Amino acid sequence: MLNLIYAPIFLKQASDFESSLQEEVSEKITLFKDKNNHKSLKVHKLHGGLRDRYSFSVNYKIRIVFRYLSKNEVVLLGVGDHDLYK
Repeated sequence: MLNLIYAPIFLKQASDFESSLQEEVSEKITLFKDKNNHKSLKVHKLHGGLRDRYSFSVNYKIRIVFRYLSKNEVVLLGVGDHDLYK
């Protein structure tokens, strides 16, 4: 199981969502903690200026960007739509 760290900006972005979307984000994070679910969450490595980061899907529109600190530790950096990648 992964140990998660939440960046302050991630917490701010997530708190701006309506409660139903906050709940969906929470559910996906719970799934993400178990590496066996990564394929269903579409975890993938990012490119370009974000090449040291990864992303997974909350739903069709919302993504979570993260970075591995170690094999079992991850920092969640941001949550939002595709503008998050800019």
